[in-house]
Amino acid sequence: MFWQFQRKSPMKNTHPDVRGGDRLDWNLLRTFLVIVQERSISGAAAKLHLTQSAVSQALKRLEEQLGRRLVERHNQAFTVTNAGEEVCRAAEAIYGNVAQLLTDVSQTEVEATGRIHLLVASRIHSQVYDNFWARFHQAYPRIEVQMDVLPSSEIVTLMQQRAATAGIALCRQMPKRLENKVFLQQRYALFCGRNHALFGRQDLRIEDLMGENFVSFASDALGDSLSPLTIFRDQRGFSGRVVATSTQHDEVKRLLIAGFGIGCLPEHSVRRDLAEGRLWRLPPGEGVCSVDLHLLWHRDAPRSPAETAFLTHFRDYIDGFTMAERLASDNVPPR
Repeated sequence: MFWQFQRKSPMKNTHPDVRGGDRLDWNLLRTFLVIVQERSISGAAAKLHLTQSAVSQALKRLEEQLGRRLVERHNQAFTVTNAGEEVCRAAEAIYGNVAQLLTDVSQTEVEATGRIHLLVASRIHSQVYDNFWARFHQAYPRIEVQMDVLPSSEIVTLMQQRAATAGIALCRQMPKRLENKVFLQQRYALFCGRNHALFGRQDLRIEDLMGENFVSFASDALGDSLSPLTIFRDQRGFSGRVVATSTQHDEVKRLLIAGFGIGCLPEHSVRRDLAEGRLWRLPPGEGVCSVDLHLLWHRDAPRSPAETAFLTHFRDYIDGFTMAERLASDNVPPR
């Protein structure tokens, strides 16, 4: 895919003139977007599964074709220039428009069916959520659904690019262009598994946990959506290492049960594991922190009738339930 850009002024007098119809490879723009998002060449290379040299060359080619310096790198400092910010905004808009175009084209054959694309965090435990999908399919049987499970940080990034109808994710700092509605308020607490030395002990105090190693969500280790968990450890003075991480709820739980360490999980998501003796609740009794799970949608994204129906129906449906009811995993009748 290629896009044409008009050069404003050259980076050097010898720079080739791009006004003559030179075509700009979209892959260069996509690579630049990831560089900006990751704030480093190495981070972008890891995200794109490319070498750092390939990413650096892509950035160099884009700067040469546009005739502008897009980023400044000095030692450890990484700064996006004004031109780079402008290119980033334009690339995000192009990416969103292309994603919407593909959605629109896929719906032109049979307009009545429609398609929605939802990005969701893993393991949403909610009978209300399950009931919603049953009701929605009954009301709109011809709407098709594509649902992708991703880490919350990736969902927020993709929603900023208007790459999906909506997202359900953790989001500590809400980007300006995203609208949101709190779907679930999850209370996190500390747990250990049945293979851990602390399992089954009822005389524990939080002081007894200070040297224990941790199993953590990857976003916690990166200071991302779950960074309140990091803050809790630091404020309480925990000295144990983070010995295992995952972006997935089930894998964090698996490692806890295996005895790798102690760790935080949403209380409502592990009730059965507690009852069946796979996990053990640890101090403090009040839990660690509350983290909100948000429904996200882009303020400026054009929406098809199917997408509008989903957003309207979902917001209206969850408004009929309290937060406690939304967290229940069973015995919540549909409404």
